[in-house]
Amino acid sequence: MSTRIAFLKGHGTENDFVIVPDPENVIDLPPYVVAALCDRRAGIGGDGLLHVVRSAAHPEAREMAAEAEWFMDYRNGDGSIAEMCGNGVRVFARYLQRAGHVSEGDIAVATRGGVKTAHIAKEGDITVGMGRALFPGGEVTVSVGERSWPARNVNMGNPHAVAFVADLAHAGDLLTPPPFSPASAYPDGVNVEFVVDRGPRHVALRVHERGAGETRSCGTGACAVAVATARRDGADPAVTGTPATYTVDVPGGTLVITERPDGEIEMTGPAVIVAEGVIDGEWLENALR
Repeated sequence: MSTRIAFLKGHGTENDFVIVPDPENVIDLPPYVVAALCDRRAGIGGDGLLHVVRSAAHPEAREMAAEAEWFMDYRNGDGSIAEMCGNGVRVFARYLQRAGHVSEGDIAVATRGGVKTAHIAKEGDITVGMGRALFPGGEVTVSVGERSWPARNVNMGNPHAVAFVADLAHAGDLLTPPPFSPASAYPDGVNVEFVVDRGPRHVALRVHERGAGETRSCGTGACAVAVATARRDGADPAVTGTPATYTVDVPGGTLVITERPDGEIEMTGPAVIVAEGVIDGEWLENALR
């Protein structure tokens, strides 16, 4: 690994990321280095890491290269690999715009959850096509302390358990993953969203993300919450024939989620680059030991 690595820091509704540009995929990022970079006290700090690679240069994305030039090689804050990150796609798109690789308008981004389309608006917000939600069968329960709730099993390219609660404080501190059952429902772990109503088609959430703990925002989680709420409300667009739009408050801001009658989901929100620099070579060498 090079001892001088450029990085940027960005966030989408305060879901924050270390960004490592690496077009030709020459930087080795083992899990322990990613975890060190994302450490909020000893590293740069972030809920995850966005490794920016040309699709043609990455073995997991080469088959998508004809559709999307860039691959979001996303890692959780603990260094583990994740399928998708909705806020991450917006920040990824903002980085590509800042670097001059793309301009306003539509762009395609390859992810482990498939190719996603992002639209960079002139006014600043970014809309991401998040694909369709899947609803794996079976009943799921999540728990915090002595409380437990039924949860809706939603897959947005990554797994979610959506629980409607009376008070967001009932989610506890979310420092550790909330227990769920049955264990077979999520063999690789799950993102758990706790949801309360704020008004007509307006909800708020707290979330525990796999490999990161409680985060200030989760884009795929906001989408999972919106479609789960629409089903609860009898507003399934495939049934009604009209789009369903929900405002979803997250601790770090607000996202707007729309599900169309064809099942496609769009998420709109801000994305900000806040800093850039070079990782200190001595620190990096120590992290590699």
